[in-house]
Amino acid sequence: MSEHSHHHGPAAFSRAFAIGIALNIGFVIVEAAYGWKVGSLALLADAGHNLSDIAGLVLAWIASLASGRLPDHRHTYGWQRASILAAFANAVLLLVAMGSLLWEAVHRLQVPAPMDGTTVMVVAAIGVLVNGATAALFLSGSKSDMNIRGAFLHMAGDALVSLGVVASGALYLRTGWAWLDPATSMAVALVIIFATWGLFRQSLHLLFDGVPESVVLADVDAVLRALPGVTDAHDLHVWAMSTTDIALTAHLVMPAGHPGDAFLERIRQELHDRFHITHPTIQIEIEALDQGCANGRGP
Repeated sequence: MSEHSHHHGPAAFSRAFAIGIALNIGFVIVEAAYGWKVGSLALLADAGHNLSDIAGLVLAWIASLASGRLPDHRHTYGWQRASILAAFANAVLLLVAMGSLLWEAVHRLQVPAPMDGTTVMVVAAIGVLVNGATAALFLSGSKSDMNIRGAFLHMAGDALVSLGVVASGALYLRTGWAWLDPATSMAVALVIIFATWGLFRQSLHLLFDGVPESVVLADVDAVLRALPGVTDAHDLHVWAMSTTDIALTAHLVMPAGHPGDAFLERIRQELHDRFHITHPTIQIEIEALDQGCANGRGP
């Protein structure tokens, strides 16, 4: 039995991507212009960082569109894995961007420089609004789709960075402490790196056909072996086809013979309801055949 209903994740986020990219392009232009006008290296550097965010959004959008392409004779699963690749690339982009920000902050902490606190605060406040609004566009899909979560983390992280800049600018105007800006940037960068590490680790795991974290393989094996008429289960494999779809293949040994379509439908429904597996393929065997996989018996 092979289930091919092809549920391709949450509703399309094309409109959210288009709005988010447009907002961020506009903000980069404003930020770079004011950074150049007041001679603020911090604003110019953040404008460059926001360019990487736009690239991340474009990448996630392309992957979202690609993952919805129908299968063909050359790509029998379609292009669903593009969403995993985009989630991984977004995590790498964000880690590199935050690493660069951390490096720059350490340098500035050693040689603090005065800044135009008012201008920096105003521009950063615009950044909070733009990035916060963009992050909100992806909030609904951030829990169910790793690719959308990558876009959400990118924008939420930037909103947090901008909020930190507003706070440091206000404190600078009050105290004149030039070290506040780099110190705040360091703290924010570390928080974002910590939050992004999970996305990086999970997407890398799925790229190597790892079992999704939402699935406990031993539990799946136990459910299959507990089915009436099943004496053995082997060649059990579970992997992510995309950031929203999970596939399974397994061989069930049933000496009494093929149980019929109703039995297979029961398996499909139980795997979907308990483990969110959307593409199960079950092979029924009257007696155990060659178990060629090294891990064929599962856990």
